[in-house]
Amino acid sequence: MLNLHVDQHGYTEIYPPFMVRSAMFEGAAQLPKFADNIYKDAEEDFMFLGTAEIALTNMHRDEIVDEAQLPINYVAYTPCFRREKMSAGRDVRGIKRGHQFDKVEMYKFATPETSYAELETLIQHATDICRALELPYRIIDIVSGDLGFAAAKKYDVEIWAAGCQEWLEVSSASNCEAFQARRANIKFRREDGKLEFVHTLNASGLALPRVMIALIENNQQEDGSIRIPEALRPYMGGLDVIR
Repeated sequence: MLNLHVDQHGYTEIYPPFMVRSAMFEGAAQLPKFADNIYKDAEEDFMFLGTAEIALTNMHRDEIVDEAQLPINYVAYTPCFRREKMSAGRDVRGIKRGHQFDKVEMYKFATPETSYAELETLIQHATDICRALELPYRIIDIVSGDLGFAAAKKYDVEIWAAGCQEWLEVSSASNCEAFQARRANIKFRREDGKLEFVHTLNASGLALPRVMIALIENNQQEDGSIRIPEALRPYMGGLDVIR
């Protein structure tokens, strides 16, 4: 995922800290809404990332960037920590929904007039991974009533897992417009000198545990072995089947 996003899609890879101050969560619009879902240090003002989006939002906190620098495209691979306080049932017993999982996150800073085109690009880049992994997928256009705290428009990408017979969400692509930028005070300067808030966008590219479920279930053969998609074989030393 990192190789494709960096080498083919033109993102700059960032290796962020896994713990940041609460002000960074507020800037990314994770607080106050998700306070009950965050793991935190009991003595100091540090919180574990629930997504790399939090750290990437604050890369340019309190800064003014030039319009010519936009769009800025970042990608990060981090563990993500979530208490999953409201979760229950069979989904919490396996790797589908855990307190720690790995995720590749894409993030964009854009001008207001280009942000919706950049959102379509994010979806394209997320589904490029699905196609490379030979996974059946679908794109859901989220209705306004189901939008999150910060998003003005959002798509979900879901992949089919043959074993559990479910569509599993592996990416949410959101245009937050200036919502996060206002909280984190991130602006850009037009050529005429005028200052405006940037638009911020994010999407998973992709979330690992559910991708692993789909890879295993969709590629299991009659003898129980698992076929490895061609795109992953160079990372497996050329192995084409796990027996």
